[in-house]
Amino acid sequence: MNYPCVAAVLAAYLLGAIPFGLVLTKLLTSRDPREHGSGNIGATNAMRTGGKLVGGLTLLADIAKGALPVWLAIHFALPEIWLAAIAVVTVLGHVFPIYLGFKGGKGVATMVGVMLPWQPLVAGVCILVWVIALKISHYVSLSSIVAALMLPLLVVWTGGSDQALLVGMVFAGLVTVKHSSNIKRLMQGTEPSTRKKQ
Repeated sequence: MNYPCVAAVLAAYLLGAIPFGLVLTKLLTSRDPREHGSGNIGATNAMRTGGKLVGGLTLLADIAKGALPVWLAIHFALPEIWLAAIAVVTVLGHVFPIYLGFKGGKGVATMVGVMLPWQPLVAGVCILVWVIALKISHYVSLSSIVAALMLPLLVVWTGGSDQALLVGMVFAGLVTVKHSSNIKRLMQGTEPSTRKKQ
C-alpha cells in the first residue's frame, strides 16, 4: 500500500471538511449560518447571514482549501489516480464534514478550487459559465448546477485525462444531487433570486 498517498488523501478530506463558512460567520458576526437562510454553510448563505465580507471570505477560503491539496499533489508529482482521489475527497470533505456530523455545503466553490491547479482552463471556463448563467437566470443555485454539469464536457473539450473526466462526472452528479431542494423550489417558483426587488 502507498501509505504516503493514503495519508495525503486523508489529509485532503480533513482540510476539505473545515467549515469556513461557519467559522468565519461566527467569528465575524457571532451568527450561525445553519440557523439562517437556507441553513447551508457555503458562501452564498454565509453572505446572507453575515454580509458580503463574510460571504467573500468564505468563497475564497472554500476555493483555497480545494486548491491547496491538489496543488501539493501536483508539486510532489503524485500519480494522477491519486491526484483524482485527492480532488474527490476534498470536495466530499466539504459536502460531508466529519466536524459537523457529515452535514456540510454543496461543494461548488471547493469543486472549482480543486480544478484550478489541475485543469485551470476548465476551472476558468466553469467560472465564466457560472457568471453568465447567473446574469441570465438570477439564480445562484441554477448557475451552480449548470456550471457543474458543464464540467465533464469542458474536460473533454480541453482534452483532459480519463481521471479528470471521471472526477468531473462525479462532481456534476454530486452538486446536482446536493441542489435537489433548490431544484424543487425552482420548479415551484419559490427559489430566492438575486434580482433586486422593485
